[in-house]
Amino acid sequence: MDAENLIWINDSLSIPRAELGWRFDTSGGPGGQHANRSATRVTLLFDVAHSPSLDAETRARLLQRLQARLDRQGVLQISVQDSRSQQQNRETAVARFQTLLGAALARRKKRRPTRPSQAAQERRLAHKKNRGRRKQERRRDYSNDN
Repeated sequence: MDAENLIWINDSLSIPRAELGWRFDTSGGPGGQHANRSATRVTLLFDVAHSPSLDAETRARLLQRLQARLDRQGVLQISVQDSRSQQQNRETAVARFQTLLGAALARRKKRRPTRPSQAAQERRLAHKKNRGRRKQERRRDYSNDN
């Protein structure tokens, strides 16, 4: 397949442009008659649940991590209406698609629980004491005002 017909997500995954669906609508906002008559809003559609380009592990990770952005059928929708040009909005949608999938597929580092050092604990407590003392000094002594 041609390199121009592939969308590279990371080193190991590329998706053919033929798997992307497109929907075009009129954009809202200013722009006069052009905005009212031209279908410049672009919605990129990608069927994560049934894509032949994804293996089972990749599909499961995407379905889990992009859960909030998928519809009931497992289709990812990315809408762009930043520009007055449909072509520019298409390019922006593809760039967002690459970024979104790349971030979802990135392996997360395992968290290692750590403890603050003894010196760090002592610094924190000293800082708390100092702040409390400073606030105490700001108070007015009302008992001697009679």
